[in-house]
Amino acid sequence: MPAAPLSLVPLPAKLTPREGMFQVTPLTRIQTSPALHGVADLLRRYLRPATGMPLTVVEQAPHSRIAIALDPRLAVGDEGYRLTVTPEEVLLRAPKQSGVIHGLQTLRQLLPPATFRRAFVPGMDWKIPCVDIEDRPRFGWRGSHLDVGRHFMPKDFILKHLELLALHKFNVFHWHLTEDQGWRIEIKKYPKLTEVGAFRSDSMTAPRTRDPALRKFSGKPHGGFYTQDDVREVVRYAADRGITVVPEIEMPGHAMAAIAAYPELGNTGQHLEVLTYWGITEHVLGVGDNVLRFFEDVLEEVLTLFPSPFIHIGGDECPKTEWRESPAAQARMKSEGLRDEDELQSWFIRHFDTWLAQRGRRLVGWDEILEGGLAPGATVMSWRGEAGGIAAAKAGHDVVMAPQQPTYMDHSQSELATEPQGIGGHNSLEDVYRYEPIPAELNADEAKHVLGSQGQVWTEYMPDPKRVEYMAWPRLAALAEVLWSPKDARDWDGFQQRLAAHLERLAVLDVNYHGRWPKPA
Repeated sequence: MPAAPLSLVPLPAKLTPREGMFQVTPLTRIQTSPALHGVADLLRRYLRPATGMPLTVVEQAPHSRIAIALDPRLAVGDEGYRLTVTPEEVLLRAPKQSGVIHGLQTLRQLLPPATFRRAFVPGMDWKIPCVDIEDRPRFGWRGSHLDVGRHFMPKDFILKHLELLALHKFNVFHWHLTEDQGWRIEIKKYPKLTEVGAFRSDSMTAPRTRDPALRKFSGKPHGGFYTQDDVREVVRYAADRGITVVPEIEMPGHAMAAIAAYPELGNTGQHLEVLTYWGITEHVLGVGDNVLRFFEDVLEEVLTLFPSPFIHIGGDECPKTEWRESPAAQARMKSEGLRDEDELQSWFIRHFDTWLAQRGRRLVGWDEILEGGLAPGATVMSWRGEAGGIAAAKAGHDVVMAPQQPTYMDHSQSELATEPQGIGGHNSLEDVYRYEPIPAELNADEAKHVLGSQGQVWTEYMPDPKRVEYMAWPRLAALAEVLWSPKDARDWDGFQQRLAAHLERLAVLDVNYHGRWPKPA
């Protein structure tokens, strides 16, 4: 039997069930204009393997058809769409291609879960329930963050993750590409960033501890990076599915892998190794002109790879010890008229805010970039609770809400002792579903600066893709509904009922979601 309309995740803004079914047959054609041939072909590739039907893309289909069209008259926003299913046809319309792509995902979910198989499924009746859906997202930033610095994740998994994000109508993939423990993106001008910085000699393991004497290690080297061709492939794959890839190049803290590759980037000139343990290190970037030029060069290559209007530069957890002890850093403070090291970090961030703005891009940073004064064009990603986001929004800055409670997927999903080691804390599926990204402290005008929210996956204790999936799903499905569906339509009991059917889809897609399998070894 087909999945019922109410098993859709996220729940559409407006859904009206109708009588009857549309039968997909060998005569069904996908009708569209040349402008949408790429999207139509994506739908064909989604549906053809399991149904075994040709689903030829044509410009005119006289009989059984799935029609896809751009309609600028629809008042559903840039990402909204209208989907009407009758016994005679399926009609998907949207003002922009992004809306069409989101509508395709809804259409897939109206079919049986077996639709997601990649080989012919015999004996199936491929019917779509008649329905009228008018849909649009609540927030414009619906993101998934993935840290590949602590543990490298292979490209094929990145593509699989993007496919899952598209299914849930996420539109931002925040790719955390550099860390103390690994530099993961090829920069042609500075090859040592990957030759040296992409590999470390060991990795800290559970249990989590800040005491160096109690740290335990795997005894195995770890490494990997993405070539620029890999990156182009990921960016294109994401764009074809309505997703913008936002790269993060960490600075001035969390940069020890870069300093290990090029010691002159640090404050001491000391030769360091790529970090093998988790946490914060005192080794941070220097503030000399050489460092600024180096990272401008890095970002020049990054900008050629990522068309995203937003570029994330980190800005979090930057200890100031080395700056306080560095004659060069103190001289920079004096020459720039800066009162303290917090203002020095703000000066560093403002430099790149201006540099990016001159190239038509916008800087995003974690909420520490508020300390010492916020760069004029910066967007704040608020992770230490919501206070930073509230302050930034009140000051007229755009904000992405990403508080540890409840958007950190590296926190455990239950309080059972059998759960895998997490970074600390507990965020249940219900906690995520009940999250409200707009704080009550903001008035209507201030609330407009809240672009949306995202789920954070930090991989200190996620050594492989299966562990990432176990920690991320189905919590990301809950967050998808928070960010897409109207606030007054959200219903925890209803979501749980729909999720039961939705998990069948994730199982077909071989997602190691929480609750499907025993915890990873």
